[in-house]
Amino acid sequence: MTHHLADRTQPATPAAGQAAPAEAHSARELTPDWWRGAVIYQVYPRSFADADGDGMGDLPGIRARLPHLADLGVDAVWLSPFYASPQADAGYDVSDYRAIDPMFGTLDDATALIDDAHGLGLRVIVDLVPNHSSDQHVWFRQALREGPGSTMRSRYHFRPGKGESGELPPNDWESIFGGPAWTRTTDPDGTPGEWYLHLFAPEQPDFDWNSPEVREEFRSVLRFWLDRGVDGFRIDVAHGMVKAEGLPDMGRAGQLKLLGNQQLPFFDQDGVHEIYRDWRTILDAYPGERIGVAEAWTPSEDRTALYLRPDELHQAFNFHYLNTGWNAAELRRVIDSSLDAMRPVGAPTTWVLSNHDVVRHRTRLGEVPGRDRAASLLMLALPGSAYVYQGEELGLPEVTDLPDEVRQDPSFFKDNGQDGLRDGCRVPLPWTREGTSLGFGTGGSWLPQPASWGELSVEAQTGDPSSTLELYRSALAVRREHPALGAGSGVEWLTAPEGVLAFRRTAEGGAAFVCAVNTNDVPVELTAGLAEGTVLLSSGPYDGSGVLPADTTVWWTA
Repeated sequence: MTHHLADRTQPATPAAGQAAPAEAHSARELTPDWWRGAVIYQVYPRSFADADGDGMGDLPGIRARLPHLADLGVDAVWLSPFYASPQADAGYDVSDYRAIDPMFGTLDDATALIDDAHGLGLRVIVDLVPNHSSDQHVWFRQALREGPGSTMRSRYHFRPGKGESGELPPNDWESIFGGPAWTRTTDPDGTPGEWYLHLFAPEQPDFDWNSPEVREEFRSVLRFWLDRGVDGFRIDVAHGMVKAEGLPDMGRAGQLKLLGNQQLPFFDQDGVHEIYRDWRTILDAYPGERIGVAEAWTPSEDRTALYLRPDELHQAFNFHYLNTGWNAAELRRVIDSSLDAMRPVGAPTTWVLSNHDVVRHRTRLGEVPGRDRAASLLMLALPGSAYVYQGEELGLPEVTDLPDEVRQDPSFFKDNGQDGLRDGCRVPLPWTREGTSLGFGTGGSWLPQPASWGELSVEAQTGDPSSTLELYRSALAVRREHPALGAGSGVEWLTAPEGVLAFRRTAEGGAAFVCAVNTNDVPVELTAGLAEGTVLLSSGPYDGSGVLPADTTVWWTA
């Protein structure tokens, strides 16, 4: 079988702050519609690479490790928040949208990272957090000082409470992190005051997007980063900025899921689309096809598609796919529904298995040997754009035994049934077999790494043809080279045994690609004719006999 493996005996380890050139990647090209088939790699800055040895990842560390991403073969890097922040929610509580938090570096570091990435042929997407700010943002601090009725308070949701003396929250909304979504203020004279809305932590007050000042501020923030060369924005809580008029009660009590698809008066309101039509005009004014990517948890794929109409955003995360189990019938259903929903609006479907908010897919799919690798090859064979979360190319599992005293996820500390689910997927990456933090940095790491991760490191896996890292490198190489892979809007399903997914993709000119996935826990003999052609890649051992092993994906070309 062809693995498309290069001779990689040593991991790339340039000095901190220096990005070595990658021969296989040229400077960023202004490729039309590049985002329709792009593989985008998510970097969680505090856990990727630490250049100064303080145990926390930073921008110079990311910059030094960019050659790993170029060598992996991804098209773009998405950076989770690095803005100035008190870090009440790992940077998703922004106090200054135009400044870099000192723990990550400086604005010059960000500019250098963007420039180096472009030199390696990598585009850069940055997180934008427009639903809420930090409670330390200058606007919110001024709003507290000025008191009820002030102009500054109109930029957030301040409301009087209910009850005889305003002692009850304005409505029954719940925080995603648990408890009421309202916190009462203290007026400048020391008396109890109004309440303010926060769909997440109390340190994250929600903006009121009815405010013209809020809208103009974010237009300015977009231009600030576009002027510095970023290629797009991943929009946090893209479905949450507009609330139902009058802030009506939910009408029911109960625990909200951190990541769910419920119909709620503060999520997926139609008013958000006006905002994105406005933002699209800004993105389109810059060269190079700058994009907007929605983190939009909606009740259905059809609702998600509304964010991707031609005059709105470019992509949205496909959480419906991420939440699908390892079941051929269910996977086929969600693949079809996802492609069907995107086709009318002309947007690419996206595919994702892991991110910084969910249990890593190796663990989520049951820790069955090879299943995560099979799922990865399936995802990368589907038409559209794929997202890879840092460490999934190493086959990292969820860390499930973190001591309570090291956990930092706000949801862990809230009494609403959450269990700190996001810390276990945020443990810093292992780059080398040995060292105080397995090559993450010269010091420790802000979350402890399992000792066993040394054998999952970039160093340990580089050059090993059986490793998950080399599987990803090979898959991305095939994806770049085969004309039927990447962007597209449909698949041709092929007849296959129960528990097996099989589909064909055909490029203009007739080049065909076939993918078959056995989700069963036993080997299955494939339908006659299905396994014909040249094997390109398999997620596990496959002898070419037409008997597909359990939990295995194989790629063929005709």
